[in-house]
Amino acid sequence: MPPLQPRSQLATHEVLNQPPARGDLALWQGDRLLRHLTRDLPAERLAGLERFAASFGSEEAQEDARAANRVVPELQLFDAGGRRLDEVRFHPGYHAMLRRGIEGGYSACAWDGRPGGHRTHAAMVYLASEVEPGTCCPMTMTYAAFPPLGSVAEIAEAWRPKILSRRYDGRSRPWAEKPGVTIGMAMTEKQGGSDVRANTTRAEADGEGWRLTGHKWFCSAPMSDAFLTLAQAPGGLSCFLAPRWQPDGSRNPIQLQRLKDKLGNRSNASAEIEYHGAWAEMLGEEGDGVRTILAMVHHTRLDTAMAPCGLMRRALGEAHHWITHRSAFQRRLIDQPLMRAVLADLALDWIGATAMGLRVAEAFDDPGQAPLARIGVAIAKFWSNKRCPQVVYEAMECLGGVGYVEDSILPLIFRESPLNSIWEGSGNVICLDILRALARNPESLAALRAELASAVGRHPAYDAALKAAEAELKAPSEAAARRLAERLALLFQCALVLQRLEGPVAEALIATRLEAPHHTHGVLPDALDIEAVLGWL
Repeated sequence: MPPLQPRSQLATHEVLNQPPARGDLALWQGDRLLRHLTRDLPAERLAGLERFAASFGSEEAQEDARAANRVVPELQLFDAGGRRLDEVRFHPGYHAMLRRGIEGGYSACAWDGRPGGHRTHAAMVYLASEVEPGTCCPMTMTYAAFPPLGSVAEIAEAWRPKILSRRYDGRSRPWAEKPGVTIGMAMTEKQGGSDVRANTTRAEADGEGWRLTGHKWFCSAPMSDAFLTLAQAPGGLSCFLAPRWQPDGSRNPIQLQRLKDKLGNRSNASAEIEYHGAWAEMLGEEGDGVRTILAMVHHTRLDTAMAPCGLMRRALGEAHHWITHRSAFQRRLIDQPLMRAVLADLALDWIGATAMGLRVAEAFDDPGQAPLARIGVAIAKFWSNKRCPQVVYEAMECLGGVGYVEDSILPLIFRESPLNSIWEGSGNVICLDILRALARNPESLAALRAELASAVGRHPAYDAALKAAEAELKAPSEAAARRLAERLALLFQCALVLQRLEGPVAEALIATRLEAPHHTHGVLPDALDIEAVLGWL
């Protein structure tokens, strides 16, 4: 029996000039850009992405996502008898979204040994972020934990197969009893934040393991089966794997203090925790904790570079749907020149960011391109996240008041838009990291120069902008680090669009981002081919 349709004939008026419900979202077939930029992936990868998109775009998934955000996680410190639980309860919609992602390959596909794994993963981050960004956190952490887990053979043998299993098990059980696991991270402390060398959590040897005592100001996904964490061992700051259950099957004394009341990312339970002699195993070498955990951070940064692309895409999709079906002043909004200029300008930010993010993911797939991945992921994370809130806000404005109320998805997307810039290193931290890569990794500088030089000769304005940036690259300064990061990101985007997309789009991106940058979306030169840009939506 078909579902009952809502009534348009009401007692006082007829509902007119309102767009129809979107229903299932065509996240794959409706995204020409994503399909174009991934078209060279193996057929099995593309088929997997299409299935993943259909799963996340379904009306059922959208309802699960809404419920996971409407009914926020609940902290349960004690059971009815007063015994410590230190658990978080989630709405079933949260578990349903995690199941879709993990079984679809979000956490595992990059490590299954087949070509194109990281680019496929990056596309999944993009797709999942369009529907429910909060549940991306535990899946991203699980994906990124795979490299550091390989630093100890016994740990790798025990834990990695459970990541590769593509099985989700949300029960609070010892990890060895579960077919699949999720991994979280607990790294920063109150006194240091990003300066993790200021951490005071202590690690003391206890037979074959260690005991941790201290606090963590942010613990991502506290119901994960284990956490990568940092603590001061006798030999210096070291990296540890702390499971939620001890080897004897008892609860590990990792106490949840409170859940963070965050602006967005509501479905995800970020927590403050304390270790009270929590059992852990060391990853990597004693005293080498920062370098060990940076293998995880490097991969989480790929996700923080791709997530804003998905957020921008969903916001633009909502705006495009609205203005296509809405009329004002006797004309459809989509036919009004000023609205078309705004939407096309917004689309350029999304196009450039998505091309850059997927190119960085491509470098992750090729060990020979590791130097480009090292600096490229920082550049992409910085700039795409700086653009995301502005794009989402302008898309919201396209809908007017409807875009500002919770009936639409845009308030959720807007609240999410600053997160990935803050997570895994805020803007200044990332810009300093770019300077560090330029100064200490000559291979990264050479790889970036080669990438940018590959587009030389295709457009005179691009060539001139690259020449100007080269002068700054020779003597970068800390005070001007943001300016340099912005220049490199825009050059990176323009180089990619010049080579991988149609000419009019590259012309528009160069004209508005390199030749005559502007501060308000919709301020476009008259000669631009707006139709060609809008054709990608």
